[in-house]
Parts: sequence; C-alpha cells; structure tokens
Amino acid sequence: MKKCFIILILFFTGLATYAQDEGGNDKASKIRDRMSEYIKDRLNLSKSEAEKFTPVFLRYFQEFRQIHNENKSDNLVLKQKIIDLRIRYRNDFRQIMDEPRANKVFVYEDEFRRQAIQIL
Repeated sequence: MKKCFIILILFFTGLATYAQDEGGNDKASKIRDRMSEYIKDRLNLSKSEAEKFTPVFLRYFQEFRQIHNENKSDNLVLKQKIIDLRIRYRNDFRQIMDEPRANKVFVYEDEFRRQAIQIL
C-alpha cells in the first residue's frame, strides 16, 4: 500500500511538472483531455451533460494541479485541500448530472490515474 501511495504521489508530481496553465504543455493537455474523455465515457453522459461537464472538469483539474504544486511538501495539508476541492466540485457536478454519477467522477478519476501508473 505504501509503495502504491508513493507511486501515486510521483505520478501527481509528474502531472504537476508537465502541467502549465491553458496553452501549456502538450503532454499535460493530452492527459487532461484523455482523463476527461475517460470519465465522460464511464459516466455515460449525454451530449448536453458532456458539454456542461467539460469546462467544469477542466477548472477542477487546473485547481487540483495548483493545489498539488502549492502543497506538495506537506502531504497532510495536500490531502485535506484535495478533499475540500472534491467536495466543492461534487456540488458543481451535481448540477450537471444526478448525485450518484457526480460522486463517481472522483472514483473514475482515481481509476484513470491508477491505470496510467500501471502503463508507466
């Protein structure tokens, strides 16, 4: 478990290193876009839901990166801020889709990250 956690932190660090603000690194954009598509597919979003979901998810992803960059030296604070961010965005996702699917956004996000780590 500890080994998996370390790998996950390294992956987040890698994402944060490659990630820049809009118009930034192509690798970060590709990862972000693939994650967004993966989550939309897993949630079976309708076209209108997907159109509303994408900008909200991109804001979430950008804030996630920013929080990670600002708090990577303090793991406990990092975890707390990520939890706070997820709670806040869960409410935004609930406005787009039903509650069970809004809660699963983060499950699928973690699933995507685990699969990406396995590929790496």
